[in-house]
Amino acid sequence: MSSPSVSTTSAAVVARKSQRKSVAISLAFSLGYARGGLSCGAPDAKGVQTARSGVRESGMSKVAFLGLGVMGYPMAGHLAKAGHEVQVYNRTAAKAESWVAEFGGHTAPTPREAASGADFVMTCVGNDDDLRAICRGEDGALAGMDAGAVLVDHTTVSAEVTRELHALAGESGISFVDAPISGGQAGAENGQLVVMCGGEEEAYGRAEPVIAAYAKLCRLIGESGSGQMCKMVNQICIAGLVQGLSEGLHFGQKAGLDGRAVVDVIGGGAAGSWQMVNRYETMLDDMFEHGFAVDWMRKDLGICLKTADENGASLPVTALVDQFYKDVQKMGGGRWDTSSLIKRLNDKG
Repeated sequence: MSSPSVSTTSAAVVARKSQRKSVAISLAFSLGYARGGLSCGAPDAKGVQTARSGVRESGMSKVAFLGLGVMGYPMAGHLAKAGHEVQVYNRTAAKAESWVAEFGGHTAPTPREAASGADFVMTCVGNDDDLRAICRGEDGALAGMDAGAVLVDHTTVSAEVTRELHALAGESGISFVDAPISGGQAGAENGQLVVMCGGEEEAYGRAEPVIAAYAKLCRLIGESGSGQMCKMVNQICIAGLVQGLSEGLHFGQKAGLDGRAVVDVIGGGAAGSWQMVNRYETMLDDMFEHGFAVDWMRKDLGICLKTADENGASLPVTALVDQFYKDVQKMGGGRWDTSSLIKRLNDKG
């Protein structure tokens, strides 16, 4: 049988690419615009949203960003690049000053001063206590925010503290949207985060166009706390996936297989996943400085397990993987990324 001509093969490739593009566009509309993901808000008659929606006549907003860690620093940068007026706060003032030197904008000495006059206040800190510290009290963000402003929290925290702050904000006429993120440091740097939100639809609709500066997908899941619950589902799934991938690669190594050849084959089948595509090479090379840290994963899994105790969910695999991450911490790997579960297996056997 003769081989197909180059032109015939090229035409087929183009046709397949075109088909995939059409499917991707349809999926984007079905998951996004048609169902509440990354819409651009409703313009007024002049084509520019009004200040009442949190977007000024210039089409941009005044935004405060509190917390300039590995995620918050680039996220705030995307807001500045998009044209928003950004004022930042960070516990380590030098980090805030470095951000201003790179992106412009202004720094503030307290969360309250950063939030003063802002249409939107974005937070991205470490845990429940950190979030309470920058939101509550005399120097907290809520004390500086005006009625009608929106507080958007990107921290992964408990639904308990989320609902607490939602209620506290509401007492002052301030809207609160819990909006934890997924996509890691690379997602933050590239503006490709996935954002899962909880709160009132009106507040979410106002915040979504601003969040779009650093997100590829943003979705309102439900009432206050729903974004955090969705993030827990995300972390539960990741824990099991990474452990399974670690065991598979470890088994292949013990069997004398070429790990890269194995993934080339199985990655295109039912075993394929984001974790496999993005982490298998560094896992095989014993390199674990490319993603979300074990210390933070244990914090998140602790929230998942505590919430499961409260709502009656059964998480046996999650509980087990949490202990495996504890083993990694004992190995000195608290700052290694979550794919370091394979190192625990390799070092054992």
